[in-house]
Amino acid sequence: MEPSAHRPYKTAERAILSLLGGDVDYLERFRKVTALSRKVRSSEYLLTNACNIRCEGCWFFEHDFDKGTRELKSVDDVREFAKRERERGITYAIIIGGEPTLIPERVAAFVEVMDYVTISTNGLRRLPVDGFENVAVQISLFGGGQLDDKLRAIKPGGQRFTGLFDTALRNYEGDRRACFVYAITEDGIEHIEDTVRRIHENGNRVSLNFYSKYNGDEPLRMENAPRLVEEALRVKALFPDTLLSHPYFIRAIVTGESHWGTFGYDVCPSLSVDHPAHAARLANGNPVLPRFNAWAADCSTVNFCCTSGHCGDCRDSQAVLSWILVSLDRFRESGGHLKTWIEISESYWKQFCWAPYDAQSTLAQPRRALPLVSNAV
Repeated sequence: MEPSAHRPYKTAERAILSLLGGDVDYLERFRKVTALSRKVRSSEYLLTNACNIRCEGCWFFEHDFDKGTRELKSVDDVREFAKRERERGITYAIIIGGEPTLIPERVAAFVEVMDYVTISTNGLRRLPVDGFENVAVQISLFGGGQLDDKLRAIKPGGQRFTGLFDTALRNYEGDRRACFVYAITEDGIEHIEDTVRRIHENGNRVSLNFYSKYNGDEPLRMENAPRLVEEALRVKALFPDTLLSHPYFIRAIVTGESHWGTFGYDVCPSLSVDHPAHAARLANGNPVLPRFNAWAADCSTVNFCCTSGHCGDCRDSQAVLSWILVSLDRFRESGGHLKTWIEISESYWKQFCWAPYDAQSTLAQPRRALPLVSNAV
């Protein structure tokens, strides 16, 4: 169908359509992702300093974020803070820990106020469905296979246990809200296919992160980066609708490289715009997430950025994805690059049950009904 058969295109859209070689389908997809991105204005919230496990390499406890501030425990006060954030123009709350499922009443205060809410969880407890039907649940997973228990299944007192991934699978079997965030590592290359297959058979989705070896001198240095990329891409081809991460992003999260530059502080967009340390960064011309702040658990302290503030060993998946997504101009050099940016954007939004992308229909149905597990450790 000729473009003229649709509504008249604006001048900017004509330029986009021309760049796309007249591909109306990709133009419509471009409209959809950009319209959504204009509505979503995010900030991050550490609503509790408590957690029921102690993952190796967890930046929150490695850098004593639990000791820096006292958490705001009054639900009414949390709700009032959320309202102030909404008045500031924030529509999307990213709630991380400690562990948000330990304080569902505070999560509910944000659900009452915000258009979109996502929590990051270790999976040991299931977020209730009632009242949280449209809350996206991102479940952390490190290494895959037995590495996940080795790296994460550690109680606050130091005792080790087993079956953390199994518990998360049972708690979120077939749950449309759930997406596993799988931090791959060169030490776990052999686990990638089986781990993704289990998530697929559980009726969930998965996106990739990168596990930095926190206890080394060069946590981002790898000897087997090409093998890690190759295996992740192979598994992506096996489970294209379950493993959401785009091939371009898979290369970027492992290598830190895009087609125009290297990820780092000078380009990272996921920093707190109201933190005084970022004056020079905000002035360097590289884009940042509009109005984004990372708030401590006292709901008054603005943290440095979305993670630890230790930029030299950071390759956080959401920060890298945000870097790619805010860099649309870098993808306008060709129609092929622009189509890649559209596809990456779609893969990003498919992580969240509240976004208008339904990846669930293509996933495997759960093989069996299992009892829900809610281990408080």
